[in-house]
Amino acid sequence: MTRGTGPGLQSLLNARFGDAPRIADETPTSDLICSMAAHASCRKFLDKPVPQPVLEMLCATALASPTKSDLQQRDIIALQAPDVKQRLVDLVAGQAWVAGAPTILVFCGNNRRQRLLHDWKEIPFANDHLDAFFNAVGDAAIALGAFVTAADSIGLRCCPISAVRNEAEAVSKLLGLPNYVFPFAGLAVGYPAQTPEVSKRLPLKVTCHVDRYNEASLLDEVADYDADRALTQPYEKQRLTDSLGHSDTYSWSEDKARQYSEPERNDFGRFVRAQGFKLD
Repeated sequence: MTRGTGPGLQSLLNARFGDAPRIADETPTSDLICSMAAHASCRKFLDKPVPQPVLEMLCATALASPTKSDLQQRDIIALQAPDVKQRLVDLVAGQAWVAGAPTILVFCGNNRRQRLLHDWKEIPFANDHLDAFFNAVGDAAIALGAFVTAADSIGLRCCPISAVRNEAEAVSKLLGLPNYVFPFAGLAVGYPAQTPEVSKRLPLKVTCHVDRYNEASLLDEVADYDADRALTQPYEKQRLTDSLGHSDTYSWSEDKARQYSEPERNDFGRFVRAQGFKLD
């Protein structure tokens, strides 16, 4: 741990948020914190495999992350057989860049082990409702985030693949997932072919609150953020121009609104219920 590495970390946070708080000289920081502040998703990788010992170390590190009540309701499946990897690539065909990833993992939520414990111990499972699914989702998400942080710290780069949920049933069959186990997200992992661009984030005054949630200035803050993104990180193309036209002020809020203006994963709830979960 170091203190007062202000200029490096400060510049990273300022570039990300614009209004980052000043890092005092006595503030403890670290190389890991700087790595996290510099995180950027990567979709272009070198044709260079990730060594198996490195991958195993990162998986172990990810699974050392927090888990709800020590239930450990997550699994990581590494796709190593070329035909299995290709099948997953085909299932997320809308994400063409995935084919270039040297390593693909799938992070799964797993409530099955917990239920098996109840069967083995002959103790009733009394929490067959939405929270059982929700806890497993949280566990998988925490592990994925921990993996990305660990990978970034040693020079690898990653990008989550949420599109595995577009074909959740087919992905589950491909991976042999039993009841109460489900794909949360894929993760592309590799050595970056270029330095990925850091995406700016909403100002901290929008997303960090004290005592109570507050969105009193949200509209103005988003408008300012949009203007900055349009100037410094403009989108290369606009979504759904055939149906929604071309916008002269296209930026983050317009892009996100258009992204979710079309139905997506309408059958995911059906899939989750078919895996055995009750969502009451």
